[in-house]
Amino acid sequence: MKRTLSLVLVTLFTLSLLAGCNTMRGMGQDIEEGGEAIQEESY
Repeated sequence: MKRTLSLVLVTLFTLSLLAGCNTMRGMGQDIEEGGEAIQEESY
């Protein structure tokens, strides 16, 4: 029982880390695109 619970917790933790990385990556791309749009408007 303990082994199964540990495996489930490790799996959920790993999945949450992977989801967080994708979210941060997407947010970084959005910020970069916003910065590029501001730069183009300033010329």
